[in-house]
Amino acid sequence: MAHSEAPVDILVRDGKTMADINDDVCRPLENFPTKKWWVCFGAALFALTIWLWSVGNFVVRGQGVLGLNQPSGWGTDITNFVFWVGIGHAGTLISAILFLFRQKWRTAINRSAEAMTIFAVITALTFPLLHTGRPWYAAIWLLPYPNQRELWVNFRSPLLWDVFAVSTYFTISAVFWYVGLIPDLATVRDRAKNKVRKLIYTILSMGWRGSNKNWNHYEMAYMILAGLSTPLVLSVHTIVSFDFAVGQLPGWHTTIFPPYFVAGAIFSGFAMVVTLLVIMREVFELKSYITMDHLEKMNKVIMATGMIVGYAYICEFFIAWYSGSPFEGYVFMNRAFGPYWWAYWIMFSCNVFIPQIFWIRKARRNIAVMFAVSLYVNIGMWFERYVIVTTSLHRDFLPSSWGMYFPTWYDWGWTFGSFGLFFALFLLFVRFLPVIAMAEVKSVMPGSSPH
Repeated sequence: MAHSEAPVDILVRDGKTMADINDDVCRPLENFPTKKWWVCFGAALFALTIWLWSVGNFVVRGQGVLGLNQPSGWGTDITNFVFWVGIGHAGTLISAILFLFRQKWRTAINRSAEAMTIFAVITALTFPLLHTGRPWYAAIWLLPYPNQRELWVNFRSPLLWDVFAVSTYFTISAVFWYVGLIPDLATVRDRAKNKVRKLIYTILSMGWRGSNKNWNHYEMAYMILAGLSTPLVLSVHTIVSFDFAVGQLPGWHTTIFPPYFVAGAIFSGFAMVVTLLVIMREVFELKSYITMDHLEKMNKVIMATGMIVGYAYICEFFIAWYSGSPFEGYVFMNRAFGPYWWAYWIMFSCNVFIPQIFWIRKARRNIAVMFAVSLYVNIGMWFERYVIVTTSLHRDFLPSSWGMYFPTWYDWGWTFGSFGLFFALFLLFVRFLPVIAMAEVKSVMPGSSPH
């Protein structure tokens, strides 16, 4: 069998039958959680507690607890928003685009990548919502509906474009994820011995019986949703980049931002998928499904998109020089050698230099190396957004307007705690829903079909 169809080869070599696939995937749902799961979930809850502490103080005491000032009015709030929206891009890419191109190696990893998209977007949406200062008024301010004051949102603002783009992305991704779950939810329903569990999974599986009619409607719906999701990979982070690109501020007003942001989003998203897959592979004993061939392909994508991001970093300096604008030139020299030089070089080292180790095949297939690189990439991508937001705002056209931005403990707590929110949601997902697309894995086994 071709090397590209590694999941089939691995399953056959391990002697897995369709019944074995059901047993392996449903085991975490049907048994009491393992010690490894509790350790991971405990760490996530600890970080989530920090998030609740930071957000609680912020809501009660106001934005003064954060490091926001003039001219730095965005700080870590928008940094984290852009970071988490970017994380969600790999899920749609793996699920929708690779599905349309009939890439069979996606079958064992697409479910966790799709779930990552949902939870990353949920985490991202908390930041602009709370950044409004009075989140309980956010719906009144952002949703265009007739009101007695005859006030309408500003449709020319890229911040409003974010509302429509991200909400559309979340809706399509959630429906796409849920539709893919339906055949597997029916499998869990049929195996359930507890009446309450059986009732819950019966409702969630929406009357699935596995008939030809069911499969025809399923495949048609899945194909349509994949087609709708594919352009969102490009459009959503392009619109997020417009938050900066349509501004007049030096360092932001540039046409390279849309492709640069999309490449960076796929880069960081794939790194987070590798982080999650490595953890799942060890915690839930899924080595027969999340194979080294899957992870190696992911690492190749990380290396390729890392080089695109590095090219964009270099192009920014060339564009600043070629523009002849002293303001543009100063901003980029200030990024690399000004007071935030440390953030810039952390970004550059983590995103450009470290992924180059994946040129070595042994490194691409080493669990410890790929896990470390995935962590470094996400650290670097967080600092990329921090550099873009902070270094352009803190020094603009007039030296009289300059000022330094220093995050407070509440900023760092909110940032660190957001990972707790994300991982807590993800660990609950793998505890109660099938983390491997059983029907799709069965469909790539030779001579087999989930029908």
